[in-house]
Amino acid sequence: MSYKKILTIQDISCVGQCSLTVALPILSACGVETCVLPSAVLSTHTAGFSGYTFRDLTEDMPDICAHWVKEGITFDGVYTGYLGSTKQIQYVKEIIAATAAEGLVIVDPAMADNGKLYPGFDEAFVEEMKSLCAKADYVVPNLTEACLLTDTPYQTDYDKAYIDGIVAKLLAMGAKTVVFTGVSFHEGKTGVLVSTKESSEYYEHDFLPNSCHGTGDIYSSAFAGALLNGKPPYDAARIAADYTVACIKETAKLDNHWYGAAFEPALGALIESLK
Repeated sequence: MSYKKILTIQDISCVGQCSLTVALPILSACGVETCVLPSAVLSTHTAGFSGYTFRDLTEDMPDICAHWVKEGITFDGVYTGYLGSTKQIQYVKEIIAATAAEGLVIVDPAMADNGKLYPGFDEAFVEEMKSLCAKADYVVPNLTEACLLTDTPYQTDYDKAYIDGIVAKLLAMGAKTVVFTGVSFHEGKTGVLVSTKESSEYYEHDFLPNSCHGTGDIYSSAFAGALLNGKPPYDAARIAADYTVACIKETAKLDNHWYGAAFEPALGALIESLK
């Protein structure tokens, strides 16, 4: 039996069901040895909470990498999520080269949604993120992120030609496979488009109106876990989509669970889908 080891690099929001507090349990449930490199530690995530604590760990990253190199530690894959600065992205590229040169690189360019960059990010960050995505085996953007990465005007009313044009630019940038989330071609439906230069497959599912913070992290983590289990990219994308929908449905059953998605109750279904 193949026992894969993945490194995930993103922040820890101690409360809030996102980033590393989502990635670590989901990847572990997928049967993947999960190593972590926290880019920052926050008491909570930043959406809806006030007065949260924040500790930047950027300058710890090179020393951590140097120790891994000294110990001969390597990874079968690296999955990146929210990164807080251009310097962190630069360090991540060095870490990939030093510890996972032969591994899968999965980049969730977590920097924007609903047509806008997250607070604290600027064009310089977008440009640096482009360089990381260019090295990715799999890039997992939402519509806003895909538009920013390709210098495409953001619009919510679009056709297949618009989406195909964005995908072509992402592939031309260097990404080997584009896993484009939140793509909707029919009212009441949404889905994920999995594209390479040779092929394109689309998985459609119901659009759920109750959005939850952290679902992008849930999706990318489940996708990475399925990939490391040997699932083909389209199957991994489908499994991750079904799991994310299940998490949103579980959250809808709860009262006042506004700060994240209840991913834990649906972990059993994710594990079954990997068998």
